[in-house]
Order: sequence, then structure tokens, then C-alpha cells
Amino acid sequence: MDLLHGAGVQATIYLQENFMDFRDWFLFISAAADLKTTFFVFFPIWFHLREAVGIRLIWVAVIGDWLNLVFKWILFGQRPYWWVHETDFYGVTAPPEVQQFPITCETGPGSPSGHTMGSSGVYYVMVTALLSQLLLLQQKTWTARCLRGLLWMGFWAVQLCVCLSRVFLAAHFPHQVISGVISGMLVAEIFEHVHSIYNASLARYMSITLFLFGFALGFYLLLKMLGVDLLWTLEKANKWCEQPEWVHIDTTPFASLLRNLGILLGLGIGLNCPMYAESCRGKQGQQWTFRLTCIIASLIILHLFDSFELPTDREILFYILSFCKSTCANVCAVSLIPYCVSLLLRQTEKKDL
Repeated sequence: MDLLHGAGVQATIYLQENFMDFRDWFLFISAAADLKTTFFVFFPIWFHLREAVGIRLIWVAVIGDWLNLVFKWILFGQRPYWWVHETDFYGVTAPPEVQQFPITCETGPGSPSGHTMGSSGVYYVMVTALLSQLLLLQQKTWTARCLRGLLWMGFWAVQLCVCLSRVFLAAHFPHQVISGVISGMLVAEIFEHVHSIYNASLARYMSITLFLFGFALGFYLLLKMLGVDLLWTLEKANKWCEQPEWVHIDTTPFASLLRNLGILLGLGIGLNCPMYAESCRGKQGQQWTFRLTCIIASLIILHLFDSFELPTDREILFYILSFCKSTCANVCAVSLIPYCVSLLLRQTEKKDL
């Protein structure tokens, strides 16, 4: 592994030395590849355009990130920004200098990359949804083939940018981002064939949420009793990060876990809420005015949720509030906002009459 890690560090140094002019682009790509973009941007758009695609996006993102957490705990993957300081690979010679950035110092294990796994899964869902929804792309004409080719080229261009950004930022080794892309596509492909997610009851959402949390917590506690600390990376992040303020609590394994589970539970509550059935399932739910208004309102409200900062001085409190915040955000996007938009449009129609 040292040879693989050493080659990965050389790739990071090469990118930092030759592509520093693209620094802001890599920072933007890495931030945009975070699952927050899926939850607060892609999901409300797709949900109100094609409900099934929006639901599949959430399931792929949440289950994929949960699997990513389990894989990371099993594989004990290093990250370049701390590995280069602790390895004996370089012997008596000084280790190479790896530059860090404000979003480099993630606190979880590095393998596989969560950013590339989430990005590949989410974009795979969106590309396959476009291919199946647009009738033009299903034809066997030359134009349709070109459009399908352009969509997949766009998919791979995004994945390449995300991979390069994570290696450039010294957050991951190349083999970690590649394994992340493959894993994310596999999760997305599996959920293409899981149809029970579209009519799951609230009880099913609650039981799955409890199972995912219970499994992760139980796995952590079991190994801790056996003398294995699955949070071993927190010490390394705090020790080797150049700036203490670059170590964020929301990158810890349990922070992302509870945020994602809150999103999943919020989807279940929203879909099984009477307000959702009254607004989205009625005739008004088929109107483009209603859908576009819901998209705009959801993007604004979810942006406010995302910008709301939680207190970070108490770790357990942060986890609980993060879960509640994510749950409320998705309930608003799925049922509360459409219900309010429906009432508003009805009042407008009555005034016009």
C-alpha cells in the first residue's frame, strides 16, 4: 500500500504544481459534489418534475453514503494530507510538501471517496432518468445517439473533475476516488430495479432509518469493545491539519450519518403526510405553474435551512440538531411547501373568477 500511497502523493503534487491556476475551480467542484447539493438543489427540482426520480435520488444518496461509511470503517483508508507526515515510506529523506486547503481536512477515513461515490450515484440517476423520460433519446436516429453520447460524456466529465479535485486538494488518493465512482454507479444501478421505494409507508421509512443508525452505532460500539476505535482519524485530522478551523464537525462520520438519515426520514414523513396527498396528488399537482412555483419556493426555503448554522460546541447536541434540521427541511420540500403553494394558487384562481 505504501507504493500505491506514494504514487498517489506524487499525483497530488503534480496537480498542485501544474494546475494551481485551477485552484478555485477544484474548490468549487469539490464543494458542489457534496451531498448537500443533491439534497438542497437536485432533489427539489427533480421531485416536482418527476417525483419517482426525486425519490430515487434520495435513496441512492443516503444508502450510498451509509455504505460508504461502512466501507471506510472496514478499509481504514488513509488520507494524503496526514499519511505523508506519518509514513516511513520516505525513510530519512524529508517527505514531499503537500499543500492543504480549507476543505482538505475531512475527518473520516479516506477509502472509498464519499464525494466521488455520491457524485457518480446521483449523476447516474439523473442521466438514466433523462434517457428514459425524453422520448427523443429513445429513438434510434443519429441525433438521438449523439444526444445520448453527449449525456454520458457530460457524466464522465463531471466524475473526472470531481476525482481530480479530490486528489488536488490532498483529501484522497487516486485509487480511492476511482473506487468511489465505481461503487456509486453500482448503488445507483441497483436502485434502478428496486420499485418498493416509491410506495413505502412511513413505518417502512422509520424502520429503515432505525436499522441504518442501529447497525452503524452497533458496529462502532462492538469494535470499540474489541479495542478498535473507528474514530481514529479524528486525532490525525486535528494533528496534521494546518489550520484548526479547517477541521469541521460536520465532516465527522456520525454527523453525515445523522444528516442523511434525517433527510430519508423527512422524505418518508412528507410522502405520507395528508398535505402531500392533497396538493401533489390532486389535479393541481399536474399543472406546470404549480410545479415550477414549488421548485422555486423549495430552493429558496432549503437554502435558508442550509445557511442556518448549528452550535458546534457540544458534539451530541450538534448531531441531534443536524438530524432534526434535515428532517424538517425535507418535510417542507415534500409536503408543506406544495400545500402552501396549492392554497395560494387556489386563492388566486378564486380572485380571478
